[in-house]
This record gives sequence, structure tokens and C-alpha cells, in this order.
Amino acid sequence: MLRRYQYRLYPTKDQEVLIAKHLGCCRYVYNWALNLKNTAYHDEGISLSKYDLMQQLPALKEELPWLKEVNAQSLQQSIHHLSRAFTNFFEGRAEEPTFKKKHDPEQAFTVPQAYTVDFQQGTVKLPKIGTLKVKYHRAFAGTTKSATVIRKSTGRYLISIVVEDGKKAPKPTDPIPDQTVGIDLGLSHYAVLSTGEKVENPKYLRNAQVRLAVLQRRLDRKQKGSQNRNKARLKVARCHQTIADQRQDFQHQLSSRLVRENQALAVESLNVDGMVKNHSLARAISDAGWGTFLAMLAYKCREAGKTLLRIGVFEPSSKTCSVCGYRKADLTLKDREWICPDCGTTHDRDLNAAINIKQFALAGAERAEEPVDPLPMGRGMKQEAPCVSGG
Repeated sequence: MLRRYQYRLYPTKDQEVLIAKHLGCCRYVYNWALNLKNTAYHDEGISLSKYDLMQQLPALKEELPWLKEVNAQSLQQSIHHLSRAFTNFFEGRAEEPTFKKKHDPEQAFTVPQAYTVDFQQGTVKLPKIGTLKVKYHRAFAGTTKSATVIRKSTGRYLISIVVEDGKKAPKPTDPIPDQTVGIDLGLSHYAVLSTGEKVENPKYLRNAQVRLAVLQRRLDRKQKGSQNRNKARLKVARCHQTIADQRQDFQHQLSSRLVRENQALAVESLNVDGMVKNHSLARAISDAGWGTFLAMLAYKCREAGKTLLRIGVFEPSSKTCSVCGYRKADLTLKDREWICPDCGTTHDRDLNAAINIKQFALAGAERAEEPVDPLPMGRGMKQEAPCVSGG
């Protein structure tokens, strides 16, 4: 089973220059290969493979000698990444590849082999760069596959190592109803469980809005191209990085606890891209990071041998009474509680949705063919999203 470990890098000033050279050369080769591929297709109707492009790489290095200053395999990996980007595009998993920019906030290059990890010394040796100091917060065992050096917009350096640990993911068992929990994601509460537990939404971005506004105003006042402007830019970037780190830590802790405490999890499939088209809720939805959280649940369940059940986007989880099955078609986003006309049960909207998500998932509910009611911002809008005042 492949696992990815990410550590903090601490390069020297000279090593930062070498890393910058690798980033620049790999970006140049990627853009050069993309231009060749597009030109050959539009002018001659030929689709160049990654092997065709790699065969032209030695001639390019003779024409541009500064490409020889970096690791040759990293340049080849740039072409491999381009090929994989086109594969993802043709299979509908990503958008069409575009040219990389010099000032992208996050840049990276890959070293496929010839690097050495030393846990005892706390270092990693990379070809053409040398021995760099690394903060290994945990060790790994297995066969290393590749290492990717990442430079963040804050000036932080990371190394991401892919490892084959030789283990097979345990086979998930059939879900046990008493050990299955339904999870309804929202904004007033980050998650409401079918057990009645409500997890508060930390709202890290919202809490940092005042500080971000101050730093952004200071940045706007600085002269473009000056050192003071670059310092102000770094402060804004670091504030955003802090928010992202806080959100990621919260999601990791919550997802790990849910997987550890339950035999199976039931969630609702979410079209986050469609949901953020609602401009009143876009910032709050982006701050919640539901897509990342669901991805964490998926891979942690797979590694632990737990079952992750999903129901369709348009299942009426909030509008269906979890006791008698009555469907209240006129329920609006403002209604946080409602009373079932048939059985008289008073429902908390989010708790009722969590219970229904569990019941629908265990019953193998089919995805709805049509939305449960008209969607103002497209088919993907989640009807259970709370109103602005509630979030």
C-alpha cells in the first residue's frame, strides 16, 4: 500500500538557490513540452507521447546548457507529470493542462530516485542539491518510490516522500447498524452525528478576517517591487497558511476519531463546486473544507478496514421524517426545526438529516434522478445547507 509522508525542510541559503534552479528548469521543461504537444496536435494532428518528448530533451539541454545544472531525472518527471495531467483531462478528472507561471504560490519538483533518507542524522540527500536538514516527526518503513520538494508561498520548504510499505489494505466488513454513524455536514455545526453529538464549526477563516484585512491593507500601501512589499506579502501568506494548518489539524483529529470509534460511516455525497456558486455561502463553505474532510474519511476508512457508505446528492435527508418516513416538501433552508404532520415528532433539522443519512445508506438508497426541489444555483446545490444567519 502506498503512503505519503510529508516533512519540513530547512535548506541553507545556497541550497535555496539550487532548489529555485530546479523549480525554474522543471517549470520551463513542462511548458516547453506542453507547447510542443499542443503545436503538434493543432498543426499536424499528431499526439506526442511522453517518450517522444523525452527523446527531444537531450537536444534541448544542448541548446540551453543551464538545464544541465539540475537533476536530469527531475526534468524527465516534469514531462511525466504533463502526460499524467493530459490523462486526467481526457478521463474527465481534471481540466485541460495549462502553462505554469513563474510566480505561482506553490511550486514543486520530483526526484524519482538517487536520494537518501537518514532518520538518525535528520537529513535527506538530494542529487545536485546536497544534504538538507529535515524535521522527521515520525519514521516510516518500506520502499521509497519518489520524493517531491515543495516551496510554499510563505517561503516554507517541504519534502513529500511516497513509500510502499508492503502491506495490503484490510478488507472492509459488512456494516453493523448499531456500530454505524450517520454524518451530516453543515455550517452552523461542522458535523452532526446520528448519535446526537454536534461538532462545532471552528470557522478559522471567519475568525481571522479582521487580521487578514489589516495585513491586506498594509500590503496595498506598499510600493510594487519593493522589499517592504515582499515582507508584507509574506505576512499575508503566513496568515493564510496558519488558517490552512488549523483547519487541516481539526479535520485530521475529527476524521481519525470518527474512524476509530465506529465500524462504518455514512455520509452524503457533496458537489462542493456547485455549492460555492451560491455567493452568500461561498466563503463559509470554502472555510469548512468539506471536500478535504470527506477525502480524509475515505482513505482512513480504507486503511483501517472500515466501511464508508455514501448516499446520493439529492436524497431528501432533511425533508424526510426519520420516524415515520413522511416527506415535508415545503421545508426551507430557514427552518432549523419542524414538526412531522403525521407522527407529531419534533425534528432538529441537522440531527434528522444525520439519522436519515444512516438509514438511507444502510438500506442502499438509490441516488435521486431529479433534485428534490428546484435549485437556484444549479443541480449540485446541497439543499441542507443552512442559511447565512445560521452560519
